[in-house]
Amino acid sequence: MASTPSRGEILSLLRSLLKTSSKFSDYNIREYVKRRTIDAFRDNKTLSDPSTVCSAFMDGKTQLEIARRQSIVYSLYAPRAKNIMEIKSG
Repeated sequence: MASTPSRGEILSLLRSLLKTSSKFSDYNIREYVKRRTIDAFRDNKTLSDPSTVCSAFMDGKTQLEIARRQSIVYSLYAPRAKNIMEIKSG
């Protein structure tokens, strides 16, 4: 198994996931991905065993790849009308 990721690598993964979540054009999906990312990092905050930390980090990298692919797919088929939440805030 790979070495335990550093604090910087973990924070970089968090920033990448949050940045990817902002690329979704649909408000509901964008907020879901953001909320899911924050919740997952909070749940894994107390991990101390190096193997579980490495496993959670690899799961996060997998989720990042999935989110990136999905943001591309959603951008190709994005609805033309704005969501009611986007109209009120913008």
